[in-house]
This record gives sequence, structure tokens and C-alpha cells, in this order.
Amino acid sequence: MPIQVLMPALSPTMTEGNLVKWHKNEGDSIKAGEVLAEIETDKATMEVEAVDEGTLAKIMVPAGSENVPVNQLIALITEEGEEFNPSEVFLQPTSSGPSRTPVEEKAVPRAAVEPVSPSSPEKTERVFITPLAKRLAQQNALDPSSLKGSGPHGRIIRADIDFALHQRPAGTSAVYQSTYTDVKLNSMRKTIAARLTESKQSIPHFYLTVECDLDALLILRRQIHDLPETAQKFSVNDFIVKACALALLKVPEANVTWHDTFIRQHHTADVAVAVAIEGGLITPIVQSAHVKTLAEISTEVRSLAERARSGKLKPEEYQGGTFTLSNLGMFGIRNFSAIINPPQACILAVGAGEKRVVVKDEQITIATIMTCTLSVDHRAVDGAIGAAFLQEFKKFIENPLCLLI
Repeated sequence: MPIQVLMPALSPTMTEGNLVKWHKNEGDSIKAGEVLAEIETDKATMEVEAVDEGTLAKIMVPAGSENVPVNQLIALITEEGEEFNPSEVFLQPTSSGPSRTPVEEKAVPRAAVEPVSPSSPEKTERVFITPLAKRLAQQNALDPSSLKGSGPHGRIIRADIDFALHQRPAGTSAVYQSTYTDVKLNSMRKTIAARLTESKQSIPHFYLTVECDLDALLILRRQIHDLPETAQKFSVNDFIVKACALALLKVPEANVTWHDTFIRQHHTADVAVAVAIEGGLITPIVQSAHVKTLAEISTEVRSLAERARSGKLKPEEYQGGTFTLSNLGMFGIRNFSAIINPPQACILAVGAGEKRVVVKDEQITIATIMTCTLSVDHRAVDGAIGAAFLQEFKKFIENPLCLLI
């Protein structure tokens, strides 16, 4: 009996994926450990290795198929000396097959522009037209029955509408038609939409904002860069990651995740850093950031971000985390509020450092101020705890030497 190859679950939250590419063709021999296919999840494209040896007898789901459910039959492998019987394909029936990318327009059977009235004494001639062409004709006040279709069996298609509009005499009124592009949702965007909608609807968010003086940190950063032995450049975000981690140790009640029947207090500060990638957002994690040096954090954040953008992150590098940092300061955003990434209880939104007029020691002066807003899950963390975390965070940012010892 052929060995069934099923759509794998490449992460705990995966329910479906896209079959991007087959690395083997039907009839090819397969050895255990060889790459069989590439699967796109909501976070990355991953290679799937064969666990059995034999011959790839039948590909059930072609390359390019989307939204293939986990555990759906995707291929059959026969063992050495075994003959493949096509009738065995029905071994695992599926309730729903993979969806395919719809084309912009295609011929559909007998779509009429105007329904025939049962009471009409005369028989109305039916006009066959694609749905897209019909909509464009209505928007531009065109009578499809006056057009000659160039599609299959004389069906009117979009090209016929465009040609008719081009031939329309000057001065003829037409209905305004807006232009737009529909961008198909990828797996990542679907997951982001579902998770953040659930988060915003089910988690009682509240927000706390603090303003941090960045001048001391910027001076220290410049001094470090000026040292002859310093080859590595540090970003302000590197300092912020470290400050978040140390503040979580100072206020462990904020370093928690919510699990419906209990609150889990974590003993390590695993800081997830939001990274914008093509088609969405991902949050790779700096594990145990509280015990890592600034140089280690800087190197790790850069490596994680590069691999995130190329889709090469491993699941353990972006799943989990005890706290999330979202920094939009590099885009000039002054302040914003982020949505919590469950089951985490907190996320810190960091804005740009900018020169502002402030009062120091009863004197008006200019300082570089950074606005930070903490979004908090009130089920797990109360206001006083969130405020205590921000106080510790502010101390580390405004006394940055503490981040180096």
C-alpha cells in the first residue's frame, strides 16, 4: 500500500499552508532526508524533508496550490518493488481541496446582461458577457447588446469594453470609473488579521505613556563609536531592547503571559522585536536578552531581521517571547499605541527621539525626547505594575551606563 504524504503542521498554530514547489517529480526516487517540497506558512517558506524511501508515485496537490489544510493528502510514495494502482488515490478523501488563484476574468456559462421577463410578448436575445465586462459596461453606460464579443463563442470580454470606450465619440458623457488594484491576501496577512482582530476584541487594553530623555544615551553611543577598538555600530533600538529586558527583571509581574486559567510569570526576559517584511510583520525573539551584552543583542537583532526578511527564520526564533517591542521611530512617528500579541501581556510602542523644549532644574532647555507607550492586558497586569515597569525602563534609558554593567 502506498505511503501517504500529508500536509505537515510546521508550527503549533498552522492550520493550512501554500504548496510553493515540488523538488521531486512523479517517478523520481526518494531517499529519507531529501527535500521533497517547499511549504509557505503564515511566517516563512520552509523545506519539507522526506521521512520514507521509495518512488514518488503520485502528486495529489500541484505546486502553486494555496490554502491546503494540514493533514490533507498531497502525495503518494511507493516502496521498492511496489506497483502503483491509481485506484488507491481515494485512500484519503478530503472535504475541501486547495483553492487556486482566481484569474481576473474568464468565460462563464450563459451569463445574461438582462433577465428575460416571463410576461414579455417577445423573446429577448441573450447577450453573453463575462462578469467583469458586464460591470464595466454598467459603469460606463454601454449597451452590451450593441457590442461584438471577441471572447470564446462570441462572449464579450473586458477588451471589447475598452475598445468600445476608446471608439466613443468625443463629448459623449460617461460614468466616472475609479481605478484600483486588488491585492490578494497572503497567508501571513490572513494570520495577522485574525490574531490582531481577536486581540483587540478580546483583550482589555489600557495604555501608559512616558517620555524619556535620550541625550545621555546618544552621548554614550557616540563615545562608544569613537573608540578605536569599536568596529560595531549600535542602534538606539539595541539600547532599548536591553532596557526592556532589565526593566522586566526589576518588575517581574510585568513579564507574564495570560493563559485563561492562570498567569505565567517568566524568569527570563525574551524580547520579541517587531520587524516589517514584505507582505506583513514578524516578531523574532532575542532570547534571555537580560543576560546578553549590548554587542550580542545588536548582532542578534541584525541577524534575526535579515533572516526574517528572507523568510529563513526557524519557528522557535519567532514563536513565544514574553514581551514585544515595536519601534517606529526610524519612520519619524512621534507616538503610537500597539496591539498586544497574545498570550503576552505587554507591548511597548517607541516613537522617534526629537528635540523639544523642556524644563530641567527650573530652567527651560532643549532635550531629545522619546515618547514610549505601553499597551497592557488588564487581565494580567494592573496599572501600578505597568507604571512601575515604565519607571524602571525610563531609568535605564536616561542612565545608559547601567545597560553596560
